[in-house]
Amino acid sequence: MDSEGDHGEEITFMSTPSNQTYALTIDGQAVRTAAMIDVRNPATGEVFAQAPAAGADDLDRAVAAASHAFEQWSRTPVAERKALLVKAARIIDDHADELAALFTREQGRPLPGAAAEIKGAAMWLKAGTMLDIPVEVTEDTATRRIEVHHVPLGVVCAIVPWNFPVLLAIWKIGPALLAGNTIVVKPSPFTPLTTLRIGELLADVFPPGVLNVICGGDELGPLMTAHKGFAKISFTGSTATGRRVMESAARDLKRITLELGGNDAAIVLPDVDVDAVAAQLFEGAFHNTAQVCVATKRLFIHEDIYDRLRDRLHQLAKDLPVGDGTQQGVRYGPVQNEPQYRRVVGLIEEARREGLTLLEGGAVPERGYFVPLTLVDNPPDDARVVTEEAFGPVLPLLKFSDIDDVVRRANDTEYGLAGAVWSADVEQAVAIAHRLDTGTVWINQNLQSTPFTPLAGAKQSGFGQENGLPGLLEFTRPKAIYIPKAGK
Repeated sequence: MDSEGDHGEEITFMSTPSNQTYALTIDGQAVRTAAMIDVRNPATGEVFAQAPAAGADDLDRAVAAASHAFEQWSRTPVAERKALLVKAARIIDDHADELAALFTREQGRPLPGAAAEIKGAAMWLKAGTMLDIPVEVTEDTATRRIEVHHVPLGVVCAIVPWNFPVLLAIWKIGPALLAGNTIVVKPSPFTPLTTLRIGELLADVFPPGVLNVICGGDELGPLMTAHKGFAKISFTGSTATGRRVMESAARDLKRITLELGGNDAAIVLPDVDVDAVAAQLFEGAFHNTAQVCVATKRLFIHEDIYDRLRDRLHQLAKDLPVGDGTQQGVRYGPVQNEPQYRRVVGLIEEARREGLTLLEGGAVPERGYFVPLTLVDNPPDDARVVTEEAFGPVLPLLKFSDIDDVVRRANDTEYGLAGAVWSADVEQAVAIAHRLDTGTVWINQNLQSTPFTPLAGAKQSGFGQENGLPGLLEFTRPKAIYIPKAGK
């Protein structure tokens, strides 16, 4: 994801009403539920709202509505579908201040970053309409023409995580609807509110049943992946859960796209300007409080510059403010939820017990799910803090001296989502990039993606693609039509 720009920009926080109620959006209608789930502000740990908890009947109703809408929506001219997606993008952008305020309260990210995600999601939705699904001609002779069309699948199940709840929902909604599918979207129970509100805002944009938004507790996801009414599942989350999604989908041979975990390595060669790259490297690891699938999670630094870069990064960790994202000037927020908070704290405590050297950042608030920005000084490669994806603000710094050895070490993981190489010699960096077993490699940059470039994982980091034409085609199936020439 693109960096969020100037965190010094002054943005006014708009509070959300404490008595705000939220509803599912099913068949274009607001649907209330008797059961509710608590939503906590991770900056305080306190419940500030409740969200509806959909059950099996609500899911059936949403799938039935989407299935009914599919017949007409799939036949709607592509130009009309694009126009409605552009309209939806404009509505999201118009409500960016309201949505960003709500986003910060439930997700924890400081307000400038929350606003950047909302506006970025609107941009992404609109930009996706610039893509066109091709008709491929595989033969055109005197006797016949063979055309391969890409047709929609049916009803799509979209399961979205809590780290980028709006943008990653749009990554699924946009291409699914553009391709002619209908969709049922489920945000994480930790961050349901902004997505529910977007469902309400867009209820009148699309025909009833085209876009449905439901949420619920942990039991809802398995109900969705097992539901026979879905033709495809698009899931973003952990590798462990992705395996269960794939197993569930196999029972009905549902098509799947899985964007899963990563333990992404960045390699810093000795010819870099340490002062020039330190802040970029830091943000590439700690953006969104390090809760980014493609963030740098292992930073390999050449021994010639290791001490200087380590000390510069530690100074940044001490200088950059961590706190409640509603406060002006805060750069990094809390870990989003208590289970993840406890996991990150556990990794740090284990590293401390093992005698590893921890370089902590500045003080953090005592209330809420806050963890100091933490560097681990050259731990062994087999330490848990190195081998596991922390998904929180703890970064191991690893010393290397040999290119072949560091490439081997970088690839020594079950994951293969993204990586980065930093060097003044771009040609050498590209040569190293080709050797990294990942779906994406950045040279002298990080966290970049575009609506027109596919994101895919290697090994245990995923299955299928998102974004770009390949990501759009994931929501279709090929259909070959053999057409005889007249008189033949």
